[in-house]
Amino acid sequence: MLLGLALGAYGLSQALLQIPFGMLSDRVGRKPLIFAGLILFALGSLLAAVSTSIYGVILGRLLQGAGAIASVLMALVSDLTREENRTKAMAGIGLTIGVAFALSLVLGPVLGERLGLSGLFYMTAGLAVVGMILVATLVPTPDRLAHNPDTQPVLRELGQVLAIPSLLRLDVGIFVLHLVMTAAFLIIPLMLRDDVGVASASHWWVYLSVMGAAFFAMLPFIILGEKKRQIKAVMIAAVALLTLAIAALGFEFGALWQLWLVLFLFFMAFNLLEALLPSMISKEAPAARRGSAMGVYSTSQFLGAFVGGAAGGWVAGFWGVTGVIVLMVSSTALWLVLTLTMAPPRYARSVTLHLDRCEMPDPEDAKQALMRVPGVFEVVIPADGEEAWLKVDHQALDENELQRLSFVSRQ
Repeated sequence: MLLGLALGAYGLSQALLQIPFGMLSDRVGRKPLIFAGLILFALGSLLAAVSTSIYGVILGRLLQGAGAIASVLMALVSDLTREENRTKAMAGIGLTIGVAFALSLVLGPVLGERLGLSGLFYMTAGLAVVGMILVATLVPTPDRLAHNPDTQPVLRELGQVLAIPSLLRLDVGIFVLHLVMTAAFLIIPLMLRDDVGVASASHWWVYLSVMGAAFFAMLPFIILGEKKRQIKAVMIAAVALLTLAIAALGFEFGALWQLWLVLFLFFMAFNLLEALLPSMISKEAPAARRGSAMGVYSTSQFLGAFVGGAAGGWVAGFWGVTGVIVLMVSSTALWLVLTLTMAPPRYARSVTLHLDRCEMPDPEDAKQALMRVPGVFEVVIPADGEEAWLKVDHQALDENELQRLSFVSRQ
């Protein structure tokens, strides 16, 4: 149980502080909050490194997670990029997070064998310092804060996005996905070592081969879901595959290749869902509410990691590996039911239009004019009237008719 708490504690403090950090950065600036977060992460790493008991490691992990700067980083991207480049920039950050996760699985066993647990925490403290140097020397300081509601959570909007059933289903989904991932790493290393005889120092090549194969195997399904507009079908198949792969972990394995195959299916489903869920949040979030929707989504993600570690560790203490597998299968089976009953997602993207205030009619008339453009199904015009935030179906959008509206800026 204590090992599970050590794994999940990071997620608890991340979940509690992710949204407050993002909103506080609007007041004190992005870089000061990023430095503060990295300092907290480094201090937590050092506390865990010098600890002589699991309780010190748990406190260190809580302090690491208190550096909850993901939402601040997204806001900084919004400050530093033009609207047309913002999606690409955020996708680049998402890609680096995914690569870092894969590298951690591969390098973790090797470094852990050579450096020991304390050495790993000293290394993460050093990486936090490297991060601070990069932010200070290479990352520009924004001239102004964008306060973009599509990238930053807004407190008064959190209740609104929590009341949307389609978004709630996705929040439950990411909660379960990270619950399962954290719980899985309570038992997968043990299964590799005890069931098929792979020494801990050699786990890296199993993870490398599994993750690499799973990544390429899931790409065609991403294309099928997005290009052919079959996201719901692909998501149902992925959740079902994840459930079956977890259930298969309960079998006895006589050879490494059998466990490798099950892990391949597990990570293929995991990687596919990890890519689909943020895309679906973006599609389902109301116009000018994506930042708040993503704030709730991120909180659910980190909370799932905490519950997966804490509950998985508690269950393992009483019922061992079998109990953890039952917890995981029960969670994904519930998620599968929610996925089967969800409505097909809207194939939408967010668009920001700059408005010409000299030509601007009454805001309600402008909104109705925009809603009449084919492919536009949601419009929000803020009080200052300088921009309009739209949700559009890009395949159906008539951009020529949009540009013919006199109050739409040509800049």
